[in-house]
Amino acid sequence: MRFTADENDAGRRLDQALAARLPQFSRALVQAWIKAGRVLVNGRPSRPSQAVRSGDALEVEPAAPPPLRAEPEPIPLTALYEDADVVAIDKPAGMVVHAGAGIHAGTVVNALLGRFASLSGVGGALRPGIVHRLDRYTSGVLLVAKTDAAHRALAAQFAAREVEKVYLALVHGKIERAGGRIDKPIARDPARRVRMTARLASGRAAWSEYRVLRRFERFTYLEVRIGTGRTHQIRVHLASLSHPVVGDRLYGAPARVEGLPPLERFFLHAHRIRFRQPSTGEPVEVISPLAPELAAWMASL
Repeated sequence: MRFTADENDAGRRLDQALAARLPQFSRALVQAWIKAGRVLVNGRPSRPSQAVRSGDALEVEPAAPPPLRAEPEPIPLTALYEDADVVAIDKPAGMVVHAGAGIHAGTVVNALLGRFASLSGVGGALRPGIVHRLDRYTSGVLLVAKTDAAHRALAAQFAAREVEKVYLALVHGKIERAGGRIDKPIARDPARRVRMTARLASGRAAWSEYRVLRRFERFTYLEVRIGTGRTHQIRVHLASLSHPVVGDRLYGAPARVEGLPPLERFFLHAHRIRFRQPSTGEPVEVISPLAPELAAWMASL
């Protein structure tokens, strides 16, 4: 493929300019082509970071990405519930659910493949069995499908918002109301792409309901039920009330709290999930006790 750079390309990194022109390919794949010498600028190999000038002749020789699949690893997992269709695990904080963003080992998927003989293939070779996700530093109950039929049935329940998901969170500040509902759309933060925001009029619809479980001098302990599953939803919604989750520096929480031990994660735990068993339709409720490190930190308050 050949292009001549124009004013829209001028000043941009080479990988950015090509990713914009070739939206069907990921930027990571474009970077791999550049590093492999498959991209020429004015007839010469270049670097992903090279600035493009108007009039530059760009030549691209695409190559398919290498086939990827997750590999089994002997990583311990705690199963909270298991039947022929589904397993619910107790995900520890710090473990990524599946490969991505430079992480290709030590994930929940690697651990699942090391323990279970069969998982659903609906999500592809990199995400076998994964029906929904938890953030890396969120602990708690995570549902996994063993069969394709179970995966589709659970995915339909999630899409119809029939799955009840309840979290425990400790936030900064005193929330005076006994409970409330946050109904704000969530979108990617245009100023900082790793964040989401609830401060724009646009975005995907999202709602969270909270109930105060306990108040401390500087914190409030909450039970949070979500009806949608947007990226960082609880963290974004609570931060929008000026009550960020403890330890969540991305959304405004301080790195350290004076007089208290450091918390090497944020205080958010997937406590309970309720769904219909895919084969029988019977209701199933799975509970994950508050992670020990969070219980110990709260006990110090």
